[in-house]
Amino acid sequence: MAEKKTTLKVTQIGSPIGRRGDQRATLIGLGLNKMHRTRELEDTPAIRGMINKVHHLVRIDDAG
Repeated sequence: MAEKKTTLKVTQIGSPIGRRGDQRATLIGLGLNKMHRTRELEDTPAIRGMINKVHHLVRIDDAG
């Protein structure tokens, strides 16, 4: 049987203006390049690491 993959609902709540370039690039990698944009992402260690890098700019909710 297929295992259900868990997802995270990530919303950008902070602006990347005035932040380092790598933080802006991380937001773009997550698919968040405008304020209040929301994406549902698979819960993997790579995504968790990206979220940890910009944790002050995003809000995380469990989607499933």
